[in-house]
Amino acid sequence: MLSFINNHHHFIFTVLPDFLHNKWTLMVINLFIFACLIKIANLLIDKFIDKIAQYKNDYEFKKQLITLKSIAKSIVDTVIVMFAGIYILNVLGVDIRPILTAAGVLGVAVGFGAKRFFEDIITGASLLLEGQVRVGDYIEISGHEGVVEKIDIKLIQIRDLQGRVHYIRNGMVDIVVNYTRDFAYYVFDLGVSYDADINYVIQALKETDEEFRANATCKDCVLAPLEILGVDKFDDSAVIVRARIKTKPIKQWEVGRAFNKAIKEKFDAKGIEIPFPQTTVHMVKDEKSLC
Repeated sequence: MLSFINNHHHFIFTVLPDFLHNKWTLMVINLFIFACLIKIANLLIDKFIDKIAQYKNDYEFKKQLITLKSIAKSIVDTVIVMFAGIYILNVLGVDIRPILTAAGVLGVAVGFGAKRFFEDIITGASLLLEGQVRVGDYIEISGHEGVVEKIDIKLIQIRDLQGRVHYIRNGMVDIVVNYTRDFAYYVFDLGVSYDADINYVIQALKETDEEFRANATCKDCVLAPLEILGVDKFDDSAVIVRARIKTKPIKQWEVGRAFNKAIKEKFDAKGIEIPFPQTTVHMVKDEKSLC
């Protein structure tokens, strides 16, 4: 590394004009070169990953590649910034060889402080290799939910439904709930009146499902026919029927909202009541009060 920097300096001082021999001017020029290297490296990574993505038209595979792109950029940028830092110290006349020599001794002293940093890197590499979290996934970590916007060697960045961004250190990741791995289910509980014929209700749901998969704008997001799990429980004012729809990843909420609308329209047309909470009061005559 040192020989590279010294050769680089020799080239500059022998080729460039005299007015560029000032060390501050050289520092600005070289920092600009380092910035260009970061930009070029990121462009090459983008081009390489995008080229690979063209060979396989798979949504999950593309999410994995986007995650790999984010990690690769983070690593390359970190390495180039480290070279830039060493260069600046060299220009300022700071001999980095004693620093590198002392690094082994200081490593023991700062080991505890560096523990978090290495935990983040190791956990980040594990998340990438195992494919637990990818850019574009909807996940829950430590009580925080949202869409993964970025993953690097130190942290995961997710944005929740309200637009708030959460930054979570990789080392803090313990249990990950991924709502969008391979496929998803939209599970819903439908309350119907106690007077309703359950078989008639189930038949209406099946008809709604067939029409929905044939005509809905989001029909391509549905992967299988509606699965009716049956009567789940008895509430105070309704019989609860549970069902679920299998959808493409992260499409379960879009499909669910559209299907709820279709159910309401179908039930209104068939006269099936979706009850609201109500209380029945029975009046009991007190014979003593009548005397």
